[in-house]
Amino acid sequence: MVWFVLAGMAACVVLAAVWPLLRRSSSVKADPGLNEAAFYKAQLDEIKRDVERGLLPQGEAESARAEAARRLIAVASDPPQAPPPGGRLTRLAAAILIAVGLPAVAFPLYARLGQPSIPDEPLASRKPALETPGGIEAAIAAVSARLAAKPDDGKGWAVIAPVYMRLGRYDDATHAYAEALRILGEDPLRRAAYGEALVAAAGGVVTADAHKAFDRALTEKPGQPEARYYLALAAEQDGKKADAIQDYQSLLADSPPEAPWRSVVNARLAALEGEPLPAEDAAAIPEAQRPMIEGMVNKLATRLASNGGSVDEWSRLIRAYAVLHEADKAKTALADARKALAPDAIAVASLDKLAHDLGLGDAN
Repeated sequence: MVWFVLAGMAACVVLAAVWPLLRRSSSVKADPGLNEAAFYKAQLDEIKRDVERGLLPQGEAESARAEAARRLIAVASDPPQAPPPGGRLTRLAAAILIAVGLPAVAFPLYARLGQPSIPDEPLASRKPALETPGGIEAAIAAVSARLAAKPDDGKGWAVIAPVYMRLGRYDDATHAYAEALRILGEDPLRRAAYGEALVAAAGGVVTADAHKAFDRALTEKPGQPEARYYLALAAEQDGKKADAIQDYQSLLADSPPEAPWRSVVNARLAALEGEPLPAEDAAAIPEAQRPMIEGMVNKLATRLASNGGSVDEWSRLIRAYAVLHEADKAKTALADARKALAPDAIAVASLDKLAHDLGLGDAN
């Protein structure tokens, strides 16, 4: 069936290419001298009308009339030009060459390169350009180069900032959001995203700068869920357990049932209230947020392994692994925390309670 369609298309193309060669144009049939003579006759008539209307002085009219008459005589005296010899044969040869040569070249070429017998590739298996190896890196490099040349391109900074977040380049994301805010002006959603980047760059800790960003975002847009969540997390990290629980519960009460952040908030509440985390909440973390959360957790784990930390920081790491449904890593972090905080009996007791609440076992 496809070959009939291709044959029809080829016939149309050949006809379009051959038709002008087979048809003698009107410019060949007509004598160009006749058209030029008619033009000068019309010019003489126009001069006569201008004189009658008083638009052209008699002296100028005589001069114009004489010039037009001279050109008319010259045209009339030239013999008509015959078409060049052999023109018809040349056009016929070109038409035959196109009619035969075009299909003779096109069909074998398509049969070799087009391969119409190959089945279509399923859409699911087709990768966008940015998902091919090196594709997204090349795109980011191109945008970065353009921003280096035009550092006041606010839209460019706004576009690349969330890409940096997705790739775990949190310091770059923080800088990009800051530049976008500086150039494009205040925007509560972008301000909250800037605060989120600061938190990610700090390994999950809501720093003072991030706190200010979320406060400002809520001032511009009250009720913004991202800012409310991180401010509740800040209260939790500051040891204000009651305030954090109240903030989380308030956020859940104001959120629609399908809100993507409900699973994360439920996980925080479960950890604070000492209740086991439902498996569906751990599995329901949005895929778009999982790389960011994993990056934050890994950065916190690296910092604690190198420099140690407080019982709250170790507890935050253990809870994070529980939220990500990574029980083995949570148990390893628990063992490391017990070893690091062994001299502090109160801290070890807090870890034991956390292990019991999360179902990680009570043994050291």
